[in-house]
Amino acid sequence: MVPARLAVPISALLLALAASSSLAQTAAPAATDPVVARIDGEPLRVSDVLTAASDILPQEIREAPPAQVVAMLPPDMMRQLTDRAVTERAFLIAARKAGLDKDPEVLRRIRRAGEQELQQALLAREIGALVTDAAVRTRFDRDNAGRTAEEEVHARHVLVRTETEARAVLAEAQRPGADFAALARQRSIDPGAQNGGDLGFFRKADMVPDFAEAAFALQPGQVSAAPVRSPFGWHVIRVEARRTAAAPDFDSVKDTLRRQMMEEQVETVVNRVRAAARIERLDAAPAARGLMDNAAPPPPASPTPAAPPGRR
Repeated sequence: MVPARLAVPISALLLALAASSSLAQTAAPAATDPVVARIDGEPLRVSDVLTAASDILPQEIREAPPAQVVAMLPPDMMRQLTDRAVTERAFLIAARKAGLDKDPEVLRRIRRAGEQELQQALLAREIGALVTDAAVRTRFDRDNAGRTAEEEVHARHVLVRTETEARAVLAEAQRPGADFAALARQRSIDPGAQNGGDLGFFRKADMVPDFAEAAFALQPGQVSAAPVRSPFGWHVIRVEARRTAAAPDFDSVKDTLRRQMMEEQVETVVNRVRAAARIERLDAAPAARGLMDNAAPPPPASPTPAAPPGRR
């Protein structure tokens, strides 16, 4: 594995590459992609090293002339990247010697991987042309035109399956000195029960209507007068605080908005591609689910936590 420190000087490398583009023009053709190692007689060139490091090097570096990249990379980084590429090439040679490049099952998986790469490449190109920085900004301006500050409440809840259970919980919650968070940990079936049923701050539009109406009718410290039914079960709600939240600014929501737009465009592109194809079904069974049925762009670095019961 290549140490994480290899990514540290990337920004400096990009500046250096931009400032030294003349290197590519003056390098002799024979030296533009030098051999850096041989494995069982097979040459390993700088371009092979950069390809092997495609998961850690930015596109600007991978697409620069190999000789130019070598001139910019610190020797230690180049040595480690070369070691990585040598290992990959050695494994490839060993697999071929073992005859795996002729194994029918291996060939089938290689072919399938190639098909999936083509599908995802088309999807990425189509979406990239639609979800641009300008398009994200336009969407933000459209969705937030005239939007003003909104009221939010911070609430906890206990979720149970039946009204009878909910009324028993409510009776306990209304006792003087009752610990609502402890009650939620003991009785709630909500996945967030271990957090004391804490839902954090939310807007009225974030929750299903009945839950939202009940929560926003309460003042801090109050518990709902009666259990509240939702599609998730029966809730007993306690409001901890209220506040007025300013309308979001573009920088705080642009990444979330971009992901939302990409997800929307995935469905649009998939439907358009299917509509353009001449499809002749020869069976009466429902269509099998395939790769593109749930196609989506790469996930965010940090996954978004699941919404608690009650949220839309």
